[in-house]
Amino acid sequence: MDDFIKQLPKLAKDKHKVHKNFFKKLKKRPPKHLDQIMAVLHEDTFQEVDCLKCANCCKTTGPLFTNKDIERISKNFKMKPSKFIETYLRIDEDKDYVLQEVPCPFLGADNYCSIYNIRPKACAEFPHTDRKKFQQISNLTLKNVEICPAAYKIVEKMTAQIKL
Repeated sequence: MDDFIKQLPKLAKDKHKVHKNFFKKLKKRPPKHLDQIMAVLHEDTFQEVDCLKCANCCKTTGPLFTNKDIERISKNFKMKPSKFIETYLRIDEDKDYVLQEVPCPFLGADNYCSIYNIRPKACAEFPHTDRKKFQQISNLTLKNVEICPAAYKIVEKMTAQIKL
């Protein structure tokens, strides 16, 4: 897995144009059963990819924190939301709350998340490959294939399986 993660940025870059063109066509003419296809691809791929052996998303990027996320997590830490924000978050160029730094401060050396049960919604849904109307998040997916082995493999399987 480590070798694949190291190669992933180059693999994604080499396939970027192919993937981008595929998603452009997918947006225009999504197959009738795309959500079902994606659910199967997602499920099958996560039988192959163990997030605990990777955690590249937690090591290299940070999630967006919604106000609900901040409320839930700060309450669990017995902190005021303002103190949680001050301690862990910053506002990015899009005016969203994100981590001050990566790797994620809640990621352990064993790749386990110390706040897994109350983690941000963006973490719980990552890499968003089982989302309904998947074709609507192609830009996000193109970014995710650069950091997530599962997302990359899912997109590769999609391009092989779905003929547009």
